[in-house]
Amino acid sequence: MKIVVCIKQVPDTKGGVKFNPDGTLDRAAMLTIMNPDDKAGLEAALRLKNQYGAEVTVVTMGLPKAEEVLREAIAMGADRGILVTDRVLGGADTWATSTTIAGAIRNLEYDLIITGRQAIDGDTAQVGPQISEHLDIPVISYAQDIKIEGDYVIVNRQYEDRHHILKAKMPCLITALSELNEPRYMTPGGIFDAYDAEITVWGRKDLVDVDDSNLGLAGSPTKIAKASDKVRKGAGEKVALETPDESADYIVNKLLEKHVI
Repeated sequence: MKIVVCIKQVPDTKGGVKFNPDGTLDRAAMLTIMNPDDKAGLEAALRLKNQYGAEVTVVTMGLPKAEEVLREAIAMGADRGILVTDRVLGGADTWATSTTIAGAIRNLEYDLIITGRQAIDGDTAQVGPQISEHLDIPVISYAQDIKIEGDYVIVNRQYEDRHHILKAKMPCLITALSELNEPRYMTPGGIFDAYDAEITVWGRKDLVDVDDSNLGLAGSPTKIAKASDKVRKGAGEKVALETPDESADYIVNKLLEKHVI
C-alpha cells in the first residue's frame, strides 16, 4: 500500500504572527512547527505502515525552509519527502494551494492520501477536500479512527455530538483530526537518518495538468481586505442585579436568547 501524507509548516502562533504588506503571512520571519492536524495524519499513516507494510511519502508546499518539516516527518518514520517550492507559487489561497498539491501528487502512485483537517494559520478546512476534487477521488473528513479492509478504508468520522462509520474504496483521501492519535516522537536514529536523506524538490515545471492561471497569488480568488494578529473583543455587558435568583434567571434567559440552551 502506498500512502501520501500532505503536511504544512505553519507559524508557531504562540510567538505571534507577522504580515507582508499585501496581507499574506510573512512566513520567513516566524518560528514554525508542523501543523498539529497534519502530524496526527502522519502518525496515522505510520501506524498503517507498521500494520500493513505501507510506503509513506510526505509532501509539503512552501518556502525552501519547509524542508525542515519533511526531515521531521522522516525522523518520525516516513520513507520519502517531497518539497514543492517555486516563486510563482507564493501567496496561494486554498484553491491555488490545492491545485498545486494535486498537480504534484499526480506524479505519484497512491492508494490513500491523508491530510490534516485544517491548518492553524488559516482554519479553512478546505485544502484536503479540494485536493480530492482535483484528483476525482472520494474524501472522508474529520477522521478519528482509520482501518483498512482489503481495497477499502473504514473511517470513524466525528460529526458534532455523534459519529459516522464510512467505508470507501481506495484510492481515497482522508482528513485527520489532531485528536485522532498521539503522534510519536522522533528517535535519535531517525534524526540522523533524516538529515542524511535526500529531499526531492519540485517546482512549477513538475506539476501535472495545472494551468498557470490557478497558481500563486495571481491565481487565488480569495482577496484579503485586512489582516490582524489579534481579534479584539468588546467590553461586554455589565449588569447589577439584586438577588442570586435574579442573576440566575438573567443568565438563563441570555443563554436561551443566544440558542446555547
